[in-house]
Amino acid sequence: MGSVRLLHLPHHDGSPLHVSDGAPALGDTVTVRVRTHVDDAPVEGMWLRTTYDAEPVYVEMRPSAAGTTTWWEAGLLVHNPVTHYRFLLQRADGSQDWLTGAGLVGHDVPDASDFRLTAHAPAPDWGRDAVVYQVFPDRFARSAAADARETPDWALAAEWDDEVAFEPDDPRTPMQLFGGDLDGITEHLDHVAAVGADVLYTTPVFPGESNHRYNATTFTEVDPLLGGDEAYARLSAAVHERGWRILGDLTTNHTGDTHEWFLAAIDDPEDPHRSFYHFDDDGTYACWMGHGTLPKINHADRDVRHAMVEGPDSVVGRWLQPPFDVDGWRIDVANMTGRLGATDVNHEVARAVRATSEALRADAWVIGEHNHDATGDVDGDGWHGTMNYSGFSWPVWSWLRDPATPARAFGRPVQVARRDGPAVLDTFRAWQGTLGWRATESSWNILGSHDSARIRTIVGDPAVHRVAAGLQFTMPGVPMVFAGDEIGLEGVTGEDARRTMPWHRRDEWDTTTLAAYADLASLRRSRVALRRGGLRWAHVDTDVLAYLREHPAGSVLVVARRGPGDAFPLPVGPGRHLFGSEPGGADLVADEGRAGGEVEVPACGGPRFDVWELDAP
Repeated sequence: MGSVRLLHLPHHDGSPLHVSDGAPALGDTVTVRVRTHVDDAPVEGMWLRTTYDAEPVYVEMRPSAAGTTTWWEAGLLVHNPVTHYRFLLQRADGSQDWLTGAGLVGHDVPDASDFRLTAHAPAPDWGRDAVVYQVFPDRFARSAAADARETPDWALAAEWDDEVAFEPDDPRTPMQLFGGDLDGITEHLDHVAAVGADVLYTTPVFPGESNHRYNATTFTEVDPLLGGDEAYARLSAAVHERGWRILGDLTTNHTGDTHEWFLAAIDDPEDPHRSFYHFDDDGTYACWMGHGTLPKINHADRDVRHAMVEGPDSVVGRWLQPPFDVDGWRIDVANMTGRLGATDVNHEVARAVRATSEALRADAWVIGEHNHDATGDVDGDGWHGTMNYSGFSWPVWSWLRDPATPARAFGRPVQVARRDGPAVLDTFRAWQGTLGWRATESSWNILGSHDSARIRTIVGDPAVHRVAAGLQFTMPGVPMVFAGDEIGLEGVTGEDARRTMPWHRRDEWDTTTLAAYADLASLRRSRVALRRGGLRWAHVDTDVLAYLREHPAGSVLVVARRGPGDAFPLPVGPGRHLFGSEPGGADLVADEGRAGGEVEVPACGGPRFDVWELDAP
């Protein structure tokens, strides 16, 4: 794909350069703009196509030339809570194209990839601007108090340097207890600061008979093995003293089979908690993915919904209040919550979680875990965004994966395929088109989590790892760093990725990569284009992904390379070099010998990631 062809294609996205108000109210009219270029096939006319109550409506757009660019403009009535729209282009040669959220197409397409504006409130500004740091408490750090705690009957005590049991048939996997606790996290917040994060997200802190604690035995207290309620309050206070935020992790889809609700329900078929779960007449019950230890919650039942997600006294509400003051939730298994066969109350639950959160904290942030396609689940007044595996993690993995990696694909029977730049571009466009702009920029860009292999094991080469981190911090979305990625920890599967932080072996840390994470976090925080700007692809080939992040306050050029490559021209103005993942890096200088004004992106001898701040036009 040539650089000229990409940058000269018709373009629109949901950023301020193209949409006058990204947070409109129902009934507002918003100005939307499309840019075309003189070197592309000439456009004679353009129409905004939207739908009023699912009926297509066309509005003719007004052109305004500015040098080699023409801006086309029209008013879009936000007629429905989620308003879909796209653009019809009439070419001078008589051909027609559609411009959709997934890109330009020359044939009629369904509405699934339309651009969209939602009249529902956006994610809080602090969330969209954040850098999130994920901690798996059992493996992050031990305080001195951990040594005095007895190992419970269900657990196997492990030393901090023991190997993690992770094979599927190894019964030790959920039972290994390394003894990390909440005060241990509090004692290491300086490291979180050194990474550049300002939001701490921990996996569950409720008691559960496993090291991951997703099989809660209660939602009314913090696990004493982690230090109890007092330790969680101390951690929250320490986080807030730094001006940061803290997010909890709640499984709304299931409890553990030792949860107090379930024990009451299984003990007595007449107990009120029986309706909290999906019991059949013979006493069997629905559970998560066939695991009997994880009975599924029946959110069609009003009583369980009131207990868990509705109102200040619910589980969701209780932990948002003092002394814990959680600033929002990451909802585990959000995609399956409230869904079982013919029953689907998922959206009702999502709305309840968000409404309860926002009633107690006006700027609460709610992120739903979704392992595949969150289309339709993130448009409205439920989850603000998702952990974006499909729209970010998998395409990055597929582009940067070392063919020899032993890492195992998450949720697939085979490895994630290694693909070249053009295929990865198609993937990014497809997911951005279906999720929509707002949900994409409010979702988490993750290179891995406690449920997946580590990015270092996927890519192998530390230099390639830094390219992945560059993409994580500069593409639309919120970077979420799984603790240990920043120092090069490895892991073949999600369970293996839950290795302990080697605090006492700092000589093993990849400090070059740690510094790159810190610099990228600082860069993202200092440039509004990297947090709120549009995304326009500039150049893509087998080993290169280059794009512009554009904003009225200034724009940047990003170039990611997975291997050595030659110099190539780009039709952009000069720019100042801001970041390079490897030593070196020069400013972009206008090449006066090229028609129309271009710069030359320099050659490189191996994987590297660079960012330039472009001069104002």
